[in-house]
Amino acid sequence: MDTHPGELQRSLKNRHIQLIALGGAIGTGLFLGSAGVLQSAGPSMILGYAIAGWIAFLIMRQLGEMIVEEPVAGSFSHFAHKYWGGFAGFLSGWNYWALYILVGMAELTAVGKYIQFWWPEVPTWATAAAFFVLINAINLTNVKFFGEAEFWFAIIKVAAVLGMIVLGLWLLLSGTGGEQAQVSNLWRHGGFFPHGVGGLVMALAFIMFSFGGLELVGITAAEAAEPKKVIPKAINQVVYRILIFYVGALGVLLCLYPWDALLVALNASGDPYSSSPFVQIFSLLGSEVAANILNFVVLTAALSVYNSGVYCNSRMLYGLAEQGNAPRAFLRIDKRGVPVIAIGASALITLLCVLINYTLPKGALELLMSLVVAALVINWAMISLIHLKFRAAKQREGVQLEFKALWYPFGNYLCLAFVLLILGVMWQLEGIRLSVYAIPLWLLFIGLCYRLKGALGAAPSPRIARR
Repeated sequence: MDTHPGELQRSLKNRHIQLIALGGAIGTGLFLGSAGVLQSAGPSMILGYAIAGWIAFLIMRQLGEMIVEEPVAGSFSHFAHKYWGGFAGFLSGWNYWALYILVGMAELTAVGKYIQFWWPEVPTWATAAAFFVLINAINLTNVKFFGEAEFWFAIIKVAAVLGMIVLGLWLLLSGTGGEQAQVSNLWRHGGFFPHGVGGLVMALAFIMFSFGGLELVGITAAEAAEPKKVIPKAINQVVYRILIFYVGALGVLLCLYPWDALLVALNASGDPYSSSPFVQIFSLLGSEVAANILNFVVLTAALSVYNSGVYCNSRMLYGLAEQGNAPRAFLRIDKRGVPVIAIGASALITLLCVLINYTLPKGALELLMSLVVAALVINWAMISLIHLKFRAAKQREGVQLEFKALWYPFGNYLCLAFVLLILGVMWQLEGIRLSVYAIPLWLLFIGLCYRLKGALGAAPSPRIARR
């Protein structure tokens, strides 16, 4: 393997960036995680996804302002390092890397759940291992091949969700869906808030998991052919994607079948995450063809997010190495422009998901989702705080920004308040309280690593992403 220190290639075109951003919004959080949200919030989950989606959009605009001004690899870590300080850069970079390691583990676990829809006897750990090998092989080719793979993964997801909405509306409006398919399902079975507003608030932690992939567009900046043009367009479309793919799809889904009866079917195996609500509902309606097609789609959706995660983690390690916050070995690029050592290091850690699924076949997904949210809390808070410092620095320099964040600085404080609310929710839920305890331990561990780095005399690389 011929590797050398080199530059990442700007091989991602406009269509790649648009579909990567679009694909980041559609994954396990919607297709499988919504089962747990349904149990807590009932039909009000639609409102919950709209609220969390708006917060995610505000954070995306804050990130977008920074990456349009400075399109670099490892963007979170770069901005934190430059505008806040060494430890902030170290923390934000390694936390985002850990976030996507956990996301990858969750997505591979979800793949196992989807395979069991067809072959219940296949253990989730075996499926996770098989697709782990496949996706990492794709990412070891070149970035253009990654872009093409993600483009087609996302095309399948988008087409299927739109097709599901159209089919659902036809079943609902034509009467073909049966007597149980009624818009009144949104309020008849215990009301729109069957467990009160508190039930919706308690569901927000798992709803937040769904939006953890949106920041990926920031990582693509260093390999986008025209970042100042395509990234604002991709970010601005986030709000429409949320309305269509979350609010629209869930609204149609919950009209087709009483939510409480759907919940009974999902819990029949003793695991609320045993099947996707989207697949289950078409199975209950007797449309087995639609259920099988949709199960294939949600399978590709999970693979798509993991594919993006492998890409993201390797580029984050590359960015950390540029700053001197990771071993310089991660700067090694092969002749195809792929950071193979960074991909390999991330893959070794992600492989732990096979062990987790072997030891906790039913509880693995909920555990991994809660850990993802814990890392995401830190990540979102860091983006809002870094943006405050970035904007202050640019105002002092008199720089006219091309793509300004919305509601600055009120939007930043609103996002930070939302993050604190999520922490409070996680503390209240016994099953995921452990992930709240993990946050200070993780911060302490990162702090110790940073001090160790300083003691060893590591210095930032002079190639701190000047492109």
